[in-house]
Amino acid sequence: MTATYVIEGREVTSLERFWRVIGEAVNGPGGYFGSNLDAFADCLRGGYGTPEDADFVIVWRDHEASRRALGHAETVRQLESRRDRAHPANRAAVQAELDRAAAGRGPTVFDWLVEIIESEAPGRLRLE
Repeated sequence: MTATYVIEGREVTSLERFWRVIGEAVNGPGGYFGSNLDAFADCLRGGYGTPEDADFVIVWRDHEASRRALGHAETVRQLESRRDRAHPANRAAVQAELDRAAAGRGPTVFDWLVEIIESEAPGRLRLE
């Protein structure tokens, strides 16, 4: 039996909101399914809320609304936070990524999430 987890795109207004939406889609109210990119990838691999014995698909409805909300402005916000927490040796690389995002170039938060899903759960994402 295939489990279907639905992300309602209009509810995803920030990366923090995405963590709540995906957590509830997979594990019900208050559910957890990652709270950062690495934890999300772990969850997709199984054993952290995704039933290990069941196939699953993630249906991202109205994904264009999420794409807009998780665009370059949200990417800049996330990268500013990442830069501020980064080890001094990594700050220049994060700043370069931040500069690209501020110029409206490069991958967005939406792209990061889609890439993680496609990498960790190939063929299980349906963008609607």
